[in-house]
Amino acid sequence: MFLEKYIINGPTRLTGSVTISGAKNAALGILPAVLLTDETCIIENVPDISDVAIMLQILTDMGASVRLLDKSTYEINASGILVSDAPKDIARKMRASYYFLGALLGRFSEAKVPMPGGCDLGVRPIDQHIKGFESLGAKVSIENGGIIEARADKLLGNQIYLDTVSVGATINIILAAVKAEGLTIIENAAKEPHIVDLANFLNSMGADIMGAGTDVIKIRGVSYLHGTTYSIIPDQIEAGTFMAAAVATRGRILIKNVTPKHLEPITAKLLKMGVTVEEYDDSILVSCDGEIGRTNIKTFPHPGFPTDMQPQIAAVLCLANGTSIITEGVWENRFRYVDELRRMGANISVDGKVAVIEGIESFHAAPSRQPTFEQVLL
Repeated sequence: MFLEKYIINGPTRLTGSVTISGAKNAALGILPAVLLTDETCIIENVPDISDVAIMLQILTDMGASVRLLDKSTYEINASGILVSDAPKDIARKMRASYYFLGALLGRFSEAKVPMPGGCDLGVRPIDQHIKGFESLGAKVSIENGGIIEARADKLLGNQIYLDTVSVGATINIILAAVKAEGLTIIENAAKEPHIVDLANFLNSMGADIMGAGTDVIKIRGVSYLHGTTYSIIPDQIEAGTFMAAAVATRGRILIKNVTPKHLEPITAKLLKMGVTVEEYDDSILVSCDGEIGRTNIKTFPHPGFPTDMQPQIAAVLCLANGTSIITEGVWENRFRYVDELRRMGANISVDGKVAVIEGIESFHAAPSRQPTFEQVLL
């Protein structure tokens, strides 16, 4: 539910427990993958977020049967999809719609998808996606209206080296290659948990994917994929956000339905800051009742500190004892939120991809205005 405004009264020490939903980034790769089979897929632990709603609407508009079984489980059958074009208007609303390129190419040997929109974090080129598709034998063109078209007589496995580590390109190439003829090897592949989750989902359908989670992924193409029932992994960033909230409010939160190993880069920094973190099989307890220690952070692709946790940890470090430095190693424009923290009394100076944060005793109340959806589209 989207509200026009939130009114927050503080200070409040956050205590209690929270259950984490399914991973957004995993869901956005897995949902297009249902196009690769004519059989029914049941996907559990699907997060209730706007990007997922858009993805499901795209599938529905293309002719798939989408049925909600309970609050986080969907039954999807894509056998009714007979076209290789994603609907332009709705697909432009999100960046991850470009995953339909790989999925449609894998199913029909052709695909037509609009250039992606999404949050404005600087230049997000799709050259590595195109490189991968062309290596598999597709011809790719971009029409004047911003429509990406890919066509192939037949997709053939190949060796593909990504010039930069790209989560999106890795996912798109996997989707295109899983039914290609022969062996595809992706070198310098992204290693994020949602890459592994996509590979596990496809393997549960009969795919032959090895090495997901390492920088070399091998995909031996298969001619047929069957339906499956699969549960999406917990969201690493949602869990990390609650971890940061526990620290910033000097609180104590039991965070349930998590994979502690996926949180290790965040946990390591919190421990260095003097925070107490207790790990269990599928939960994590974060508590902080004293001073927050300063630290330096640089974001990296997985298994480094995640860029999507950078704003949250910056808010925590505003309340730390001393000077902290954050270096953004992934995206441009990641520090656009800083002005809002300054309204609340934060002492932050930014130079390019580096932010220097001088700790303060506490924030003070201030109004904050978020950008409209149209303003954040690429």
